[in-house]
Amino acid sequence: MASPSMPHSETSTIAVPDEAHPMDHPKHEGDTRPGHITFTDNTRDGRNDLRLTRTRTHESHDDTRPDLSFPFGTTDLNRGGFTNEYRAVSETGYLPADLALRPVPSHVYRLPQALADPEKARELKQMKLVTWKEGDPEDPRNWSSLYRWYITAVCAIAVVQVAFASAVITGDFRDIEHEFHVGEVVTALSVSLMVVGFGLGPLCWSPLSELYGRRPIWVIPSLIYVIFNIPCAVAKNIQTLLICRFFCGVFASAPLTLAGGTISDVWDNNERGLAIALFAAAPYGGPVLGPIVGGFVGENIGWRWIIWVNMIFAGVVTAFTMTIPETFAPVLLRKRAQRLREETGDPTITTEQELFKASLSQIITETLLRPFQMIVTEPILLLMSLYIALIYGLLYAFFFSYPVVFGEDYAWNDGMVGLTFCSVLIGVAIALFVTPRIERDYLRRAAEKGGHADPEDRLPGMMIGCWFVPISLFIFGWTSPPAVMPGGGNWVGPVSSGIPFGFGMVIIYFSANAYLIDAFPGYVASALAAKTVIRSGSGAAMPLFITAMYHNLGNGWAASTWAFISLAMIPIPFLFYRYGRAIRARSKRATA
Repeated sequence: MASPSMPHSETSTIAVPDEAHPMDHPKHEGDTRPGHITFTDNTRDGRNDLRLTRTRTHESHDDTRPDLSFPFGTTDLNRGGFTNEYRAVSETGYLPADLALRPVPSHVYRLPQALADPEKARELKQMKLVTWKEGDPEDPRNWSSLYRWYITAVCAIAVVQVAFASAVITGDFRDIEHEFHVGEVVTALSVSLMVVGFGLGPLCWSPLSELYGRRPIWVIPSLIYVIFNIPCAVAKNIQTLLICRFFCGVFASAPLTLAGGTISDVWDNNERGLAIALFAAAPYGGPVLGPIVGGFVGENIGWRWIIWVNMIFAGVVTAFTMTIPETFAPVLLRKRAQRLREETGDPTITTEQELFKASLSQIITETLLRPFQMIVTEPILLLMSLYIALIYGLLYAFFFSYPVVFGEDYAWNDGMVGLTFCSVLIGVAIALFVTPRIERDYLRRAAEKGGHADPEDRLPGMMIGCWFVPISLFIFGWTSPPAVMPGGGNWVGPVSSGIPFGFGMVIIYFSANAYLIDAFPGYVASALAAKTVIRSGSGAAMPLFITAMYHNLGNGWAASTWAFISLAMIPIPFLFYRYGRAIRARSKRATA
């Protein structure tokens, strides 16, 4: 067998077993351009002078970083491994299948079964994987910058809307409690159950989007989500409201599932810094808008109109999402391969997803079982997910602690309480200016290491942002009554605590999410699914006890409890920065 070392090329192909190639692919004599390799096969192979040319990956794509457009959940990686087919650019529009495959990135070298078996490798040699061509107008990365920014903006607004929906109902809890004769905890379930839906929905939408494309999953669940707002708004009992809020969360989670992937489809990984920063801020900035709007709407025209306003907002955003075209490269190239097979009658034209389509049981394992297996066996994934979950939970905790401080102690109305969340938005806005700088710092580190950064190079941003969360909580707790009683401008202290929290929250999530993607490039879908489930569980749990916690412990010690927990989390990024490489070396799934 050939050496397992991976020879350098712009598409990072691998050395395959000698017995898998009874005849070598000679290089075309007239082509000496670097990074340009031509494979010519003659009639001895049964291919009549077919010339397949692999040139390079897209000019803005870095092969060493994970491809978020790869169909992780619906491709049998054991048989086919990975390929850069969906990012490669070739003159002919094809790649030889046997030379396009490579192992799943991890420190355990496993040759794909299709290459390890000589007979299968010979069969694979006849197959041609469809790629993009030079300047291909159907390649989303070649669309105009203005159009791609439009798509990015729609994705970000869609995420803001569904996150907004989860918290907007907090603007008038008192009227819900009064009308349905229920307590605070039961009413808080209207938030918790929707956030639970955010955690469960992606387990369905992610594999469906890989099979059928992103566009139908953008449109269909969003329409159903809009419809489920109607029974929420006209509910005659609390059971109807809670059940329909849960289903709103399940169907509204589609944009949460698709937005990051869609942005990755249209921007390559070396150019998506600001775009992905917007995506990172959206799920945290969206909920902050909810109480601001919901407070004034509920105070003036009632809690049912909060739902109607949310439905209108959701309907408008859904109309814009209908303008997003299909952007998922595996689906676009699969349709092209089907069309070319019909036009040419050549059955060897295909895509990797078609060649190595995962079975239903494999999809279920990848979607429902592996995320939880990885939580148990991967300390990096577990601790990073817990940190993200803490931050996300604290955000939803603010939606219930602010009303205690400003609604009860300061006696402000719901509209005024909602305005206090503007400080969190200010922190989020500051973070949006900082995250592109963090990305540029990462690219600089990568360049200094010859273009191959370690996943731990993602952590400096997290090491900066981690201090701001406990600081904000200490400020909030000890500038609130009874430590500082209402009067004059004393409200400035607890209100301003939202600025460092909003800043730290986005910076931590941006860096931690990127670290998980880079640390588990072969298991991105499972890692992100595990993170989403844990994060949503935390966000759903917090509303159920935060009010009682502040009432029983007092504002100062309730906030300080979470501040101390946040302080205990601070060593996590520093420890992984120091020992992350050694931990990954002991992992079965992390990159080498």
